[in-house]
Amino acid sequence: MDFDAIVIGGGHAGIEAGLALARLSYRTLFITQNVDTIGKLSCNPAVGGLSKGNIVREVDALGGEMANLIDSTMIQFRMLNKSRGPAVQAPRAQADKFAYNQLAKWTLERQDNLQLFQDTVTDFILNSRGNKIEGVITERGRRFTANAVVLTTGTFLEGMIFIGDYTSVSGRIGEPAALGLGVNLRKMGFSVGRLKTGTPARVRKGSLDFSKMERQDGDGEIIPFSFSRDNVERPQLPCHITYTNEKTHQVIRDNIGRSPLFGGKISGKGPRYCPSIEDKVVRFPDKLRHQVFVEPEGLESEEMYLNGISSSLPEDVQEAFLKTLPGLEKVEVIRPGYAVEYDFIDPRQLKPYLMTKKIEGLFVAGQTNGTSGYEEAACQGLMAGINASLYLAGRGPFVLGRTEAYTGVLIDDLVTLGTEEPYRMFTSRAEHRLSLRHDTADRRLMPKSKEIGLLRNEAWEKFQEKLSRTDEVRELLRQRRVTESEIKTVDGALYTVLKKHIGKTYEQTIKDPDVTIETFRDFDDVIDRTSKEWLSLVELDIKYEGYIDRQERQVKRFEKMEKMKIPENFNYDTVDGISTESRQKFKAVMPATIGQATRISGVRNSDIAVLMIYLGRKK
Repeated sequence: MDFDAIVIGGGHAGIEAGLALARLSYRTLFITQNVDTIGKLSCNPAVGGLSKGNIVREVDALGGEMANLIDSTMIQFRMLNKSRGPAVQAPRAQADKFAYNQLAKWTLERQDNLQLFQDTVTDFILNSRGNKIEGVITERGRRFTANAVVLTTGTFLEGMIFIGDYTSVSGRIGEPAALGLGVNLRKMGFSVGRLKTGTPARVRKGSLDFSKMERQDGDGEIIPFSFSRDNVERPQLPCHITYTNEKTHQVIRDNIGRSPLFGGKISGKGPRYCPSIEDKVVRFPDKLRHQVFVEPEGLESEEMYLNGISSSLPEDVQEAFLKTLPGLEKVEVIRPGYAVEYDFIDPRQLKPYLMTKKIEGLFVAGQTNGTSGYEEAACQGLMAGINASLYLAGRGPFVLGRTEAYTGVLIDDLVTLGTEEPYRMFTSRAEHRLSLRHDTADRRLMPKSKEIGLLRNEAWEKFQEKLSRTDEVRELLRQRRVTESEIKTVDGALYTVLKKHIGKTYEQTIKDPDVTIETFRDFDDVIDRTSKEWLSLVELDIKYEGYIDRQERQVKRFEKMEKMKIPENFNYDTVDGISTESRQKFKAVMPATIGQATRISGVRNSDIAVLMIYLGRKK
């Protein structure tokens, strides 16, 4: 073979897949339509957010790159939901999208075992039986052979963009679509559908009046996304908030007939949780205003991103409704908003480790699987890259469970339930979210990455230091007790709180909502020398110990079902007593475990019971 593996696509899934394979010492060819757009932040120039920030930290804990890229290029950081419980808190950072793109490209260029090549893949090379990958064919007729291929084409697969009456065969405005591969996937028997997403206009900063908007600054303290970093030193820029109004909505209503979304030109289904502004106006006619975040795209750019107001209306209509927003009365549009429709593969055609069921050695990740978002793409790309490497080594697959990571929840949802709209991760999708906090991703996943061989030595050493120090602090908190002489040094209000705990251990005292672990910094050198983030981890473990123990018991019951394996090529027609509907759904999904079978929509509990009894007898 020319290469061990080939990665198709230069987005966030492709970056992680390519780096994982190369770092695990496999000769990898990275094919993308334009090497200058590797890692381009096509839509919102931000990384992280609710549940998404957790995914970025999981990618880092597994040895991926996204956390390093955003730490090096962020221009504003915020910890979301700080006033709420730790299970729903998450980091989010605005990125300098030009610096992010440049650093992503440079990172790949410097990686050993990774060769970049600019071309468009149009077809696959299969074995004589048509069930195993052997390489790819490009638009220019080049043939490259490999034993594993990772497909991550994003919105470019048969992509089409829409701005009013204007249409173009593109994956992004001004960039050609990847044509041919979607057609050939259908010929191979894959179920391929169409999805739609969109992006708002970019406008010139100098044309905006920020005095009419609400200013939104970043946090004073930046918590790195990467566990390998102690701090991030980056300049921070403010974001701003403005709102639509009745004039905005009237302009949109008056021109709704010119929308390709409502005119029938777009057949693909868009994201329910991130609708266009025309969709919002039609679906929520009683809502008087919609929030618009005005966000910078880079330190050395005048472009501003209008988050929350994506549109595919004609350009003159976009300019008209934008000028009704406070602060945008004299707005100058640099790039119009547009909708993009593209092909995606029904993810139920994938195994839980992201290899297709039809073609051995072909892995699929990112928006090609029907997801939406950089973070969702990155974690899939990393998992596909890891599993492609394990496939090449002849080792068993690596699958994360729903109790282990948001990444596991996402992939399980896709391969079990499929999706009819761009899938977006939410905290509410994870049943065991209290155990999946962003600050515990290293504890959950670094040992697994170490075993695979992807984790860097310095990251492992820092993790071991963290475990040692937090264990030392936890033991100290169990041993030390609050004394009268100690608390005399604190201020009056805190003294009153601590006085109630004299004689109790520090650990018992921290369970009081009015006491934090920072209270004890002045009482002990070990605590004082420990970083704020590590101390916060210990404190949350103590304060939520009861809840976590209860969830752990639930996890153990859940894992019993997950450990009940179903043979890979199991014949459901041999099982008497299963309803026709459930039998069809089992055969369509081919679940790997009884646990996965229970999550298939519409499957009856009685049919699960019959299946368990049958498998138990056959064992």
